[in-house]
Amino acid sequence: MRCSKKIKMHVKLGDNVTLLSGSDKGKTGEVIKLFKNNGKIVVKGINYKFKHSKPNKENDVGEIKQVEAPIHHSNVKLNLNEKES
Repeated sequence: MRCSKKIKMHVKLGDNVTLLSGSDKGKTGEVIKLFKNNGKIVVKGINYKFKHSKPNKENDVGEIKQVEAPIHHSNVKLNLNEKES
C-alpha cells in the first residue's frame, strides 16, 4: 500500500538546479515537472531515457523516443545565483 502523503521538496517549478549524482553529474537545467507523491522531479535536458514503441496497425513502423526521466529531489542542488526572473 502506498502512502498518499505529499513530500516537501526544496525545489519549485522553474528553478535552476545542478545534479549532484548520476551519469549527468554537474549538469544544470530547469525544473519542468514535480511529482510530490514520490518526491521526484523532471529537469529539462537531463536524464534522457529511450522509450521503444512497437509498430501497430495504423503505424507500421516502430519508433524509439528520447524522454526525460524523473530523478529524486535529493540528487539536485538549487542554484540561487542563476535564478531567472
